[in-house]
Amino acid sequence: MKHASSQYFGYSLGTLRKTCLASIAGIIATAGAFAASHSDAPLIKQDPQANLTDVYAFVGTKYDDPETKVLNVLVSVRPFSDPGDGVIYERFSTDALYSIHLANPTTGKSFRQYDFRFSSTNSDRAPVLKNPDTILSYGLGTEVGAIQEPGDARQNYTQYYWVAKNRRYQTGALVIPPPNVGANTTPFYNDMDGEAVSGAANLTELDSYTRSTIYDLPSGEAVYAGPREDGFYADTPAIFDLLDSRILDNTGDLSDGLGQDGNGVDGFQGFNVLTYSIQIPISSLPEMSYSDPFFGDAKGVGVYATVSRPSITLRNHRGDYAAGRWVQVNRMGNPLFNEVLVALKDKDAYNRSSPTSDSRYASYATNPEVATLINTVYGTNFQASGRVDLKAVFIPDVLRVNTQTDPVRLPGQEGYSRLGFIGGDSTSGVNSGWPNGRRIGDDVVDIALTAVASGPSYQTITLVGDNVASNDASYHQVFPYLATPHAGPTTDQRESK
Repeated sequence: MKHASSQYFGYSLGTLRKTCLASIAGIIATAGAFAASHSDAPLIKQDPQANLTDVYAFVGTKYDDPETKVLNVLVSVRPFSDPGDGVIYERFSTDALYSIHLANPTTGKSFRQYDFRFSSTNSDRAPVLKNPDTILSYGLGTEVGAIQEPGDARQNYTQYYWVAKNRRYQTGALVIPPPNVGANTTPFYNDMDGEAVSGAANLTELDSYTRSTIYDLPSGEAVYAGPREDGFYADTPAIFDLLDSRILDNTGDLSDGLGQDGNGVDGFQGFNVLTYSIQIPISSLPEMSYSDPFFGDAKGVGVYATVSRPSITLRNHRGDYAAGRWVQVNRMGNPLFNEVLVALKDKDAYNRSSPTSDSRYASYATNPEVATLINTVYGTNFQASGRVDLKAVFIPDVLRVNTQTDPVRLPGQEGYSRLGFIGGDSTSGVNSGWPNGRRIGDDVVDIALTAVASGPSYQTITLVGDNVASNDASYHQVFPYLATPHAGPTTDQRESK
């Protein structure tokens, strides 16, 4: 890799109703999608490049040194990115500040911030276009043909980025690899049939475009920014449609589990995202005491992400000009909080606020409307008030990561469960996955629905899901972990699995 220069349960539902009252449609619609953060609030929906989709934070090892324990933080933006959306393809916004915050896990107060800024125009530091006199962003720069390595003569448009730690820049211009245009343009992403190849077990198995754009920072961290396959999976279309019964059963037999049949419809299949990510040595982090909602006393850190935009944007015939202070437009810690728990009237306000003020949103966790909605549709009796268990998970809204554990298991490894400790997957005596941080592959929809159905006492664990039990692509087991981006020409976005 290159070195940079200095600067996140017995079945007791009863009889499934065959029909639902049309009058509850409006209520259901306000519940939000069970999508980690793909369409969480009205204003950010209109700004896809700044729209956070997922935050992952988990303990692992450095990409090139298994002896160095690290905190992995992966942040994805730009939901529902179509792999074949040429000729421009997706790029990070050039006038946005993409940030990762390390915070006190109890108060939510940030103590360290990593900022990622992305290049816009040609300059001596970052010449983004090699050939402005062509329609092709990739495959034709100053040479014609397949891109051999990121930023070469055939990658006409090359975006660059810089990373700051607590507002002090740690890097020079770092190269972002190209999107997966297809086998003719970006062959090293794909197999002989033009399908993206994922599931690398180690660094040498990672495609060369990704492998060569992992950078070490002078302060000991490693970073990657670029296109990735969307690692979130859920049957959002059916959840939106008045909780269509296919999310609970698609075999005609409820006795085999609620939403555990598999072969569900993944509403995110075939889409890509843009991801910025970092590996932080555990040795460089403080050990802050907090209470794990299920395992008690713990030590570690909190993690959340934000995206900000300049307060002023001027538009004229010569282009846009941005100025003024940064204004936060999106925020995410735990999956599902703003989408599923926070009411419409407060969604935009949440995105503009800090975890330190999340007490104002605590009632959404202690009195979850989603439990009321499920009770209305399916005739269940889930507790819809006094949910101190959910408050302990979501308030303040940061991912709490126990940094004293060994590296957690990842998809494809022996003993891994998408349900974490619910599925028997623990690490160093505590939960391996969400809400102890969040790993790639954690089935946060099933975990959340199971928590809603089983809490606050958890004397009976009622396992509930949406019949989508895996991602449509295999994750990598090495940084940056999220799968290789889908190729444009071969994507089938609606195939069930």
